[in-house]
Amino acid sequence: MTAIPSQNRSQGRISSGSSERSRPRLVGSPSEGLPADANAMRAVRRRWASGVAILTTRRLVNGEPRYRGSTITGFQVVSLDPPLIALFMDTHGTTSRLIQETGVCAVSVLDRGHEFEADRFAGLAPVPNSAFDGIPFELAATGSPILTGALAWFDCRFQEVIPAGDHLIMLCAVERVGLGPDTDDPLMNYEGSYRRIEGAL
Repeated sequence: MTAIPSQNRSQGRISSGSSERSRPRLVGSPSEGLPADANAMRAVRRRWASGVAILTTRRLVNGEPRYRGSTITGFQVVSLDPPLIALFMDTHGTTSRLIQETGVCAVSVLDRGHEFEADRFAGLAPVPNSAFDGIPFELAATGSPILTGALAWFDCRFQEVIPAGDHLIMLCAVERVGLGPDTDDPLMNYEGSYRRIEGAL
């Protein structure tokens, strides 16, 4: 799972109400339902509220480090001992290929103040750019970027890839973790738009 769909994005306007939503009739009644084709699966998936993160990696080009980021919602901690995370990535995505090549990656968990960065690394306006020009960050032990002010972060080494239909399940061993300031205001995604937790300041 990669970027948040562009046609329903707020781009600077956090939404706490309705947006263009998946039509209830699409999924049918529990006794009947509809075939689980790609459109139906996409509509149902959009009802799963999730956090938003930036997945990063680095590679060397002519001996110089180059950094890449991608906005993701498909991410899960799958094991505490040993520490493992799973990334759910598009089969043909550039970031998934780079992670397999470089063997390293990091995940920065975003708060509401990172909406610009989420848009940018999702390839959306006003500044679509997967590089880190002008984005404040620090380097983790693996050399992968961690966004400044992230709520939390994971620094990882790629371990295994499992093909899963049109996606890849990428297992990564977590080497280091960290917690940023707790703003109590994570950046959320629901029905293709950014959301906020009710009561967040």
